[in-house]
Amino acid sequence: MNETKRPNILWLCTDQQRADMLGCYGNRFVRTPNIDWLAANGVRFTRAYCQAPVCAPSRASFLTGRYPRTCHVRQNGQDIPESEMLVTRILHDAGYFGGLSGKLHLSGCSPTVCKTEERRINDGYDRFWWSHDNDTKYDWEKNGYSLWLKSQGIENKRTEREDCRFVYNGMPAEYSQAKWCADRAIEFISEAQSKEKPWFFSFNCFDPHHPFDPPKEYLERYLPILDELPLPEYTAGELDYKPPTQRKEHNNAYGVKGHFPYDEMTEYDHRLVKAASYALCDLVDEQIGRILKHLEESGELDNTIIVFHSDHGESLGDHGMYLKGCYFYESNVNVPLIISWKNKFKSGVVSDALVELLDIAPTLLEACGIPVYDGMQGYSLYQMLSGNASLDTFRKDVFCEYYKSRISGELVAYASMLFDGRYKLTALHALASSYPDEYKEELYDLVKDPNEHNNLYNEPEYQEIKLRMLEAFCRRQAMTADKLPQKSMPW
Repeated sequence: MNETKRPNILWLCTDQQRADMLGCYGNRFVRTPNIDWLAANGVRFTRAYCQAPVCAPSRASFLTGRYPRTCHVRQNGQDIPESEMLVTRILHDAGYFGGLSGKLHLSGCSPTVCKTEERRINDGYDRFWWSHDNDTKYDWEKNGYSLWLKSQGIENKRTEREDCRFVYNGMPAEYSQAKWCADRAIEFISEAQSKEKPWFFSFNCFDPHHPFDPPKEYLERYLPILDELPLPEYTAGELDYKPPTQRKEHNNAYGVKGHFPYDEMTEYDHRLVKAASYALCDLVDEQIGRILKHLEESGELDNTIIVFHSDHGESLGDHGMYLKGCYFYESNVNVPLIISWKNKFKSGVVSDALVELLDIAPTLLEACGIPVYDGMQGYSLYQMLSGNASLDTFRKDVFCEYYKSRISGELVAYASMLFDGRYKLTALHALASSYPDEYKEELYDLVKDPNEHNNLYNEPEYQEIKLRMLEAFCRRQAMTADKLPQKSMPW
């Protein structure tokens, strides 16, 4: 394929957004008309799964098309090896002009360690407008968002609300990080038109990641209907039969005292946190709408593949926990995924097939006529998207991993999950703590128990199913081995 005829790629990735935080996924409260438009003009996947329920491992996985254990980014704070091959680099080497705004998070990010910006490998981005988050505590030397605010004479701050200590009044929309990321995307698309080559752009805003700090006016939209918002899906006592990591997170998110202690929060607190999260989704949708409008006005829409997804989900109080951690409930690992390419991919259709986020990288390469990198472990969705394969089936099961990340104190956890579309098996493989070893495994039947309240692992009538899932689990563990072994001999 001639590179001048290759499609552009607009890759939209939000942070910590559940699938059910969008109108097109059935949420009747949020205002997401632009993402809903994408779904109406593309393929919406209902059962797409991230490969880790925390940021860095998930992002490394979908950018390399490899599992976290394979690409060696197993937890937040870990640096991706120089040897890893990102799909963005492959695109760049094939003649693409590339850009990014917002997060990358493939290396440890702390302004106390790296004073300028995140460490980078050869990632293929020609324009790198980096802003890890919208935190008010740090002043990165190369945080593009903070530098922009300073140039506008604006102080970056959020204020605590008097009615709830778990929600903040954030920056006005016109000075939000999401708006800054969208501005850079629009700037990039305009620049890319002057170059005689295709382009790709990663829009990686921080929202709706916690802290829950939407612009005040966005949150106030929800106050009149606050009592209509459902309370978290939690049955008192359900964590008694689940791993100790979850009981710890129930008391304090990340083990930090006073950090979303579930039992101390009122119904008003729970609903206001949900409203704040929805308000951030509304903000992100508006900014994505601005990008899509510019894409259409620039004449680039018809020849642009648009991918929308999140890196992982958010507990939002379900199962008595907030944020994310060593657990694999649907709220944490089932993410939105929408892929659109006008007149090339199926339009306005829904796929219930099991897919993984690491399938995105080989899909993009095949769509662009570029050979898939040998080390990728994902499978291309291209034939399904283009109407040459069934939308109903793809993978037999999906796999997700967690290694130690963000568990504080003495509790160190290593766990993984296998889900076959009905039964979900999770196992806490290693646990260093004073907690007993009981209830380290979980088994759920999502047909009978879609909210995953009842752990069936030790139930006698589920022993045959458990054995079958354990066998599949072992096979899947073996298949995550690196596809690029180093050999010194040909045999």
